[in-house]
Order: sequence, then C-alpha cells, then structure tokens
Amino acid sequence: MFLKHYEELARFVQEVSAEELSEDTQEELKKRILDSVGIGINALGADPVEVVHQTVQRANPGDDCTLWGRSETASPVGVAMHNTALTRYLDFMDSFLAPGETPHPSDNIGAVVAAAETVDASGEKLLEGIGVAYEVQGELAWNAPVRDKGWDHVTHTVISATCGVAKVLDLDVETTRDAIGIAGTAHNALRVTRTGGINEWKGIASANAARNAVYAALLASDGMEGPKNLFEGQKGWKQTISGEFEVDLDPGCTRVHDVMTKRYVAETYAQSAVEGVIELAEQEDLDGSDVELIDLETFAGAKLIIGGGEGDRHTVETKAQADHSLPYMLAAALLDREMGNAQYEPERITRDDVQYLLRHVTVEEDEAFTERFESGEMPARVTVELEDGTTHVVEKDAFQGHPTKPMSWDQVETKFHDTAGTRLDEDRRDNIVATVKDLESTTVSDLVTLLA
Repeated sequence: MFLKHYEELARFVQEVSAEELSEDTQEELKKRILDSVGIGINALGADPVEVVHQTVQRANPGDDCTLWGRSETASPVGVAMHNTALTRYLDFMDSFLAPGETPHPSDNIGAVVAAAETVDASGEKLLEGIGVAYEVQGELAWNAPVRDKGWDHVTHTVISATCGVAKVLDLDVETTRDAIGIAGTAHNALRVTRTGGINEWKGIASANAARNAVYAALLASDGMEGPKNLFEGQKGWKQTISGEFEVDLDPGCTRVHDVMTKRYVAETYAQSAVEGVIELAEQEDLDGSDVELIDLETFAGAKLIIGGGEGDRHTVETKAQADHSLPYMLAAALLDREMGNAQYEPERITRDDVQYLLRHVTVEEDEAFTERFESGEMPARVTVELEDGTTHVVEKDAFQGHPTKPMSWDQVETKFHDTAGTRLDEDRRDNIVATVKDLESTTVSDLVTLLA
C-alpha cells in the first residue's frame, strides 16, 4: 500500500491479517516477542525502571493489565509505560537499520501487549498488532527520518505503536484515524535526549511514547476526534517534523526481516565493532595494560551518535553515558572480552583500567564504510596498537544478529534463557518459550500470566 494521506495508514491497519503473514514472518515476530520479554525481565530492579514502577503505582493504578515480573496490575497506559521501560532500558533490544534513523521496533511490544490484554485478544491478533507496528516503524524510519531535523526516533514510535494498539483493539478506520491524529500531533520528542550529556531519560523516552500511544487509542475509542490532516495539513507533520515523504506499506509486514537482534549489551551501531574487538582480544590474547591505542574506522551514523559527533563520549560516569560511548564500549570489551550487563555496573565504569583505556580510543568516519552501511552492511575496522609498536587489525561487515546474519530461533531462545534466567526458574521459562512459539493457538492472557 502506497501511503500519501494518513487515512490510508488507518486503512493499512485494517488490511493486515495473520492469515496473510508468511510462516517466516510469523516466526520473526515471535522471536521479537521472546527476545523482548527476556530482556524486560532482566531489567527488573534497575533504578530508572523502579522509578517508573513507583510512578505507575501512584498515577496509573488499576487491575486491567499485568506488570511483567511484579505479580501486580495497573491501568493499560501504566502497564504500557512500565513494560516498555523494561524492554528498552538495558539497551539490549532490537533495532531497525535505516540510513538516517535507527529506532527500536521492540519499543512497540509493551503497548500492543497491554492493549491486547484489555480485550483478551488471541495470540494471532497479537501477532497482527506487532506486525503492523513493526511495518509502520520501519517504513517511517526508512522514508521519513527525523533525527537530523532535531527530533527523536520515538516520534515515529508513538505513531507505530498507536497503529499496533488500534489493530488489537479492533478499532475501525475512522477511530484508528482519530487515534493516529491524536498521537502524531501531541507527542513529538526532541533529539536532545540523545545528544550532549546523556541522562537516564534516554532509556525511558520510548516508554513514554508507548504510554501515549495507548492513551491516544483509548481516547479515540471513547469518541475523541483527532486531527484529520496530521501529515499533509498546514503546520502538520510533513511541514514541521519530517519534510515530504511517501512509504510503501506491505500488509505482509515484511519489514520485521530488516530488524537486527543484539548480541551484546551495547548501542546498535557499536555491535560490529564490539564483536570485532572481542574476537581480536581473544585471538591475540591482548592485555589491556599493553595497549597504546584503539582506533575505530566506522560509518557516519556511528561517529555521529556514539563516537563523539553529538557530544563528548570520552567522559563516562554512568550507564546511560557508557552504553552510548564507543570509546567506553571498545575499551571495556577489550579488557573484559565481553559486553554484558556487568560492564555497566557503576564499579566497572569507574575502574581505573577502563577509564584510562577509553581515553586512548579514537573514532573516525570512513566514507566508504558510510556507503556500505547505506547498502545494508554494518562495517567496522578496529586497529589495536600496543606499546611496543605491534598492531592488530580486524574488519567486520556485520555481526551475529544483523539482518544479513540473523539469529536462529535456537539462538534467540538461548538469549532468552540467559536474560530471563536472572528472575525466572527453568520450568517457567520453558513455558514462556512454548507459549510464544505456539502463539496462534493461545491467548495474550495465557502469555502475560506467565510473565506476572
């Protein structure tokens, strides 16, 4: 479907049907769900997540929906925010790789599941809603990037999540259009969240978008009229947010195949470089105390976002700064030969060895790498120079989990057990895996009961 006017976006939501989703697409959507809930369970206890939990208890109480990992309930909007905060906070979530934007489509899952739970939707309907959200998110990211214009990518998320929520709530075209109009005019986020001195809102902003998406859909379902000319209208989205664009939405929801799964707890654009430096450290048995310099040649987006183009990335004192700093991630990965949650503990971030080494990391754009990135690769060349003058080099074109090297179901399942295993016993994890794997034959209530 070729989108020019946003009424067509509402009509696209209606057209998506699980029966028309290929087996491969359904499996990819299931992988996204399993990956996200595992990461979410793993994030319980993180300070910003606990702040969200406290606020939801105070501001959004209710017994409609399930707070994952809490054995508690809250309102749909509160649960959407809480559960999205869980899946997003650790920076271990999926990403969609477009030339000018890198959103995280799993940011939609918490909102769609919360809305689906309120109507006891089928697992099949949940797949439709998540498929819709992934398709809309991907197409907006590819065709209507907003990063360079000063807007954050969650400006897309509030629209894509609203579309997914409308699908599981079975809203008609007119009501869906109203919901999109409300969400897309009222909830546009500034890019300052991810520039300069980064703070914890960086990991929570998408949760706020998820909450707003559910609220917009509920308002519309109760009869609230939304703007009818969101994209094309005077002072509308195209004039003020994105510029002119058109998207081609596929009712088969194939954009999910262009989504990457993270192997390491690190910002999206760091994945190839981190994988490479760990391979080099292991292969050459590198000792961090012998390293004089780590030089990374990368593509423009990585240099811009996490390599120093949008602010100092050599001053690292918190997790929020560390997981958006290529100097920190490369230094820690070389020293520890791993990049997981342990590398973001406060005592690890402030240790002398990594603080010294990260100041000996340089990041430069290679224009050829930028062209390769825009053609679908994620290239990185890491050069490690030792104090005695010896140099070691590794070059990557992608990483395990990139769309060109997708994780298998078994690999995603292993990651799920590693992440959720911090909180859930093996029997419960096995039941979650089985439920997600056979989602067409179950209900959302069956799934969230296991996540409570």
